[in-house]
Amino acid sequence: MSTQQSIINYIADVWLEGDAEGLDAQLPIAELNIIDSAGIFDLVHYLQTDFRITVPLREISPANFRTVDSIAALVDRLRAAGRPEGEAVR
Repeated sequence: MSTQQSIINYIADVWLEGDAEGLDAQLPIAELNIIDSAGIFDLVHYLQTDFRITVPLREISPANFRTVDSIAALVDRLRAAGRPEGEAVR
């Protein structure tokens, strides 16, 4: 499963009663109040646990959590930054 699809599934399960219809990678989730500011920290906890990354506080910004695409890009960037040099992406 892709990073984007995992995030979509989690958002649908937690905030949309399991209904992912209409939820795509470009939907502005914060602007549409799908997730409130407190929910962002729940989402960060999920990202850290599921993707085994650390999300620094400075990375918790509206730009990084605007859409599923931007969240997935953050995850991919943090995974790449945390990988020892020369280690392949899985």
